[in-house]
Amino acid sequence: TLSSSSAASDVYKRQVLYNDDINTFDHVINCLIRICQHDLIQAEQCAWLVHSKGKCQVKSGKLSDLRKRLSALTQNGLSAQIE
Repeated sequence: TLSSSSAASDVYKRQVLYNDDINTFDHVINCLIRICQHDLIQAEQCAWLVHSKGKCQVKSGKLSDLRKRLSALTQNGLSAQIE
């Protein structure tokens, strides 16, 4: 059987990126490409949605994977959460 912590890390969640008045479009796009493995078009679209709507889901997947990406996004100065 799976341990409860192992089962919890297999739960699928969403990673949401939030708008801020600090980071440039280029920085956000580069982070999405490098950290979330977006292609250029997807990264540009997400950056625009974050700017215009205030937030955008940038990734979904296992909680354990999203935690690593969340750490990398926040270390790069981006505002993100797992929901």
